[in-house]
Order: sequence, then C-alpha cells, then structure tokens
Amino acid sequence: MVSRLLPVLITVLALLPAATLAAPPAPEPLVEGQDYVVIPDGQPFAPGKGGIEVAEVFGYTCIHCAHLEPTLAAWKKTLPRDVRLTPVPAAFGGYWIPYARAFFAAQELGVQERTHQAVFDALHKTGALPIQNASAGEIAGFYAAQGVDGAKFTEALRGPAVDRQLARAQEWVAAAGVEGTPTLIVNGKYRVIGGRNYSDMLKIVDRLVARERARK
Repeated sequence: MVSRLLPVLITVLALLPAATLAAPPAPEPLVEGQDYVVIPDGQPFAPGKGGIEVAEVFGYTCIHCAHLEPTLAAWKKTLPRDVRLTPVPAAFGGYWIPYARAFFAAQELGVQERTHQAVFDALHKTGALPIQNASAGEIAGFYAAQGVDGAKFTEALRGPAVDRQLARAQEWVAAAGVEGTPTLIVNGKYRVIGGRNYSDMLKIVDRLVARERARK
C-alpha cells in the first residue's frame, strides 16, 4: 500500500511551491512596551553620518557590556552598508566618568577601535586597570602600553573636546531614558528593552532597522 502511494506523494510534493516547503513561520510582531519603547523626538547620537544608526550605550566598567562585546563585534561584521554601530559611553557619575573620558580621548586620537576590547579585558580579565578610583595617570599609562602616545593621550583626556563630548553624551543618554547598560538604541527612536539574551536583543534591533529602512 505504501509503495503504491509513494509516487503520488512525490508528485504532490513536487507541485507545491518551494516557499510552502521551506518558509519558516513568520516571527511574532514586535510589541511596543515589551520589545522596545519609542523615544519622543529621538535623534541619532551622530546624525550627520547618514544611514541607520544602532547606538550602544555602554560602560567599560560594566561587566554585562564586557560580556556583550564579543557578540556585538561579531554582529557588527554582518551589518549592511547602510547600518552603523555607534558606541556611546554612559557617564552616570563616579567611576563611570574616567572611562567615558578615556573613550572620547581615544576616539579623538583615532585609536578607540583598536583599544576597545583591550580596555574591557584590562578591567574584567587581567585587572590591569581598576574599576574604581582610576587616575588619569593610570589610564594614560595603560593606553601608552597599547602603543598610544602617553603625553598626547593625557592632553586629550583633560582637554575641552572631551569635555564637550562627555556633556553631549550625558545629555543624549538622559533624553533617551537610559537607566542601565548595555542599552541598544535604533536611529535614536527606539530603545530596546526586550530579549531573553543578547542574541534576542540583536534580533529585535535587526527588525527595527528593517522598519527604519522601509520608511526611507
């Protein structure tokens, strides 16, 4: 009996559209208030660069940010050309401030990307940098060990350009309603609050990016 039905079954399957056989179920719609919140009058942190911005509000001293970084770095490599990842250091006060300043000083000197992971490692793996009460000298010495000119780094760390960037980041993070790190924000408009893990968070980001792309 089975052998007689097999040719019929094969014929029926061959007639079905490929999409019917292979298409995965559509994901559940994103839910405002559960997966993301809308930021009133929200703008990208770096709006002049075009494309769609995914901002990561992070802190070097935040262990959760350190845990996210490998996943985020791998995800960044998959981004289409119209999407950019923008790290924004949170400067909530206290021990957050020295490392937020360090980020902007490194960015000013063009060494932020190559030293980014090293700072996380120094804080959370090797202990080469202290979480709290880090002095400008300690931070500059660490960057010097990474091949950065120590005198130039110290000058940048204490300079007015870093003052301005720090104030701008504080204002932007507060306006976005960020209360903890890491927080992902899509095009300044959507603050991601859902996801059971980092992979889920990035899936929500991808779908919000697609929403923004469709609106252009």
